[in-house]
Amino acid sequence: MFLDELTPFVQELTAHPVAFLGGLASGLLRLDLSDDPVKSWLTNQGAAPVAATSAASRASARNGGPQNISID
Repeated sequence: MFLDELTPFVQELTAHPVAFLGGLASGLLRLDLSDDPVKSWLTNQGAAPVAATSAASRASARNGGPQNISID
């Protein structure tokens, strides 16, 4: 049962080891993909551009931050 949960992990690791380990390393090091050294390298590799801000953060900034709500 435990091995069934690891199957997708192992399949991705064996299919694309360099990309998988690069993504794992960037996640562990908490690299921001929109920062210049990483962004320019990804662009040179042919990766799609990363959005600088998410829709939720843009909406939050537009509305002045989190809103209080009351639940009846």
